[in-house]
Amino acid sequence: MFDIWSWICELPNSEEWDKADSPPVLELARIEPNPDSLTRSIQLRAERALGSNTDTAVIFSVCLQGFHTSNAEMILWVSDMCPISSPRPFLSLLLQLLQEIISRSPTAHNSTCPRSQLQTLKPDPICWIMESHSRESFSRFFNLVFLMRLFWLCACDAPSEVGSFYFHSVLAPNTEALSCKHVPVLQKFFITVGVDVELCFMRTLGYMLAKWLILTEVGVGLQTLTSAQNPSFSYATEAHGLWILKGYAPVFGMKLTRSNGRKYLFPAIEAKESVLRYALAHQQLEAVIQLEYSVRFYDGFLQVSTRVDNIRLHLAKLGFNENDDGEYAEERHFPSRIRVWVGPEVGATYVAGVSLGRSTNNGEKEVETQRIVKGSFGKSKVPKVKTLARTTATTRARNWRWDQDADGNAAIFDAILYDDVTGLEAATWKHPSNESKPGNSFQNRYAGASRPFTRTGGLVFAGDEYGEGVSWRLSKEMEGSVLKWRMGGQVWLSYLPNEVKSSYVETRCVEWCDEVDLPLMSP
Repeated sequence: MFDIWSWICELPNSEEWDKADSPPVLELARIEPNPDSLTRSIQLRAERALGSNTDTAVIFSVCLQGFHTSNAEMILWVSDMCPISSPRPFLSLLLQLLQEIISRSPTAHNSTCPRSQLQTLKPDPICWIMESHSRESFSRFFNLVFLMRLFWLCACDAPSEVGSFYFHSVLAPNTEALSCKHVPVLQKFFITVGVDVELCFMRTLGYMLAKWLILTEVGVGLQTLTSAQNPSFSYATEAHGLWILKGYAPVFGMKLTRSNGRKYLFPAIEAKESVLRYALAHQQLEAVIQLEYSVRFYDGFLQVSTRVDNIRLHLAKLGFNENDDGEYAEERHFPSRIRVWVGPEVGATYVAGVSLGRSTNNGEKEVETQRIVKGSFGKSKVPKVKTLARTTATTRARNWRWDQDADGNAAIFDAILYDDVTGLEAATWKHPSNESKPGNSFQNRYAGASRPFTRTGGLVFAGDEYGEGVSWRLSKEMEGSVLKWRMGGQVWLSYLPNEVKSSYVETRCVEWCDEVDLPLMSP
C-alpha cells in the first residue's frame, strides 16, 4: 500500500531544494509495456515555486504518462502553492483535497444543505487533527483522502482508459485504505468538521465503493479484482447524556441473507432486471442510533438506565441527476428489522444484574363491515326483498413490533417489521409467488397516509414510540470512574418491487459495534 503522506513529509527542505537535479516524483501506479505498447503510469510530482521573495513554496501535480501514442505527458491536477517555511507547510494541500471532495459529493436531491451552501473548511480544526496524531496514524487518513480525490480525477476528468487503469492498478493494490476501521483519525475528523461535511465525505466514499462493487462483477477485464473487506463504517460517541452510534454501508456491500435472484448482481440475461439492480446498487444506508442514559447514586450501588431516544435510518441515492434512474427512481430497499444492543464490556464483574422493560403489544383488531341489499320483482318500484350482510376482517394494529431481550449483561432492543395483512415478517420473504407471499401493504410503500416509511424511503423511531427502558445495578466501588461500554446494531434491508413489475426480492444485513464512554461521576 502506498504511503503518500510519508513521501510528502520527507521532501527536501528549502535549503536542500535548489540542489535537486529534478523534481521529486512518486509513482502511484505503473504497468510495464507489451512489445507494441507504452509504459503507463500515474505520478505525483512536487515542484518548487516561488511564493514570495522570502518563502519557498511547493506545487503538487498528478501526471499521466503513456496514455497517448505520442507518449506525451498529461497533467491531470495541480495544487495550490504550499509554503515550505510555514509551521504547517502542507495544511493547505489537505484543505484543498477535502474541499474538492466535498464539492463533488453526490448529495441527496432533497437535501436542505446542498454542496453550494457548504462553507470553506476552517483550517484550525484540520490543523489540530494533523498535530494531535502520529505520522503513521494520520498517514492512513491522508491516503484515503488522496485516493478519493484521485477517483474523481481518473473516473470523471480523464479518458475512460485512465479510469480502468485506476481501478486495476491504483485501487486494487490499496483496497485496505477503503476499510475505514483502519483510519482512527476519521472519527475525530467527523466530530470536528460537523455532520454536513461528514455526509458529503461518506457519500463520496459510498459512490466510489458502489462503482467498485459493480466492477468487480461485471467490468470487462476487472473480474479478477477482489471486493473491499468490510466496506461499512461506524463510530460511537458520548455527549450530553446520549450514546450515539453512526453507521454507513453501501447497500450492495452488505451481507446477502435472502434472495430469489441469481448468484451475480447483473446476469447476462434479463436486461430489465439488470438495470433495476444497477439502480439499487447506487444506494447507501445511513444510520443514527441515539440512546439516552442516566446514572443514579444510592447508598450501596449505582443504577445505570438507558432508553431509546431516536433511531433514524436513511437510504441515500448516490447519484447526481434526479432522473438518472428513470422508471426505477422509486425503487429502493427499506428497513425490515433493527437490532440494537448496549451493555458493559465482555467479562465485566461489576454488574449485579440487568432489568428489562416490557415489549410492545402488537395486538389484533377486528373491523366489521355492514351492507344492506334491496331488490324488487317485476315493475314494482317498492322493494320487496331486503337483506343484511356483515363481514369481519382481522388486521394488525402496527407494522412494527418492539421486543426486549438480554444476552448476558447486554440489553437488546429488537424491532421487526411485519406485513399487517398476512402477519409475515418482512426480513424472511423469499419469493413473492410462494407461500410466503407478502400482502400489498409494501407496494407503493412511499405514498399514502398509512405508509410505514418516510417519503424518501427512510424510517424514524422516537423515544415516545418506544418508551420502556432498561437498567443495570453496578458496584459502588465503580463511582468516580469512566467505563467503556459496548454499543452495537444490526440493520436488515429488504427489497420488494414498489412500482415496477419484477419478481426480484432480497434481504441484506449489516452489523456495527463500537465502544462508548460511561462516566460515573457524582454531581
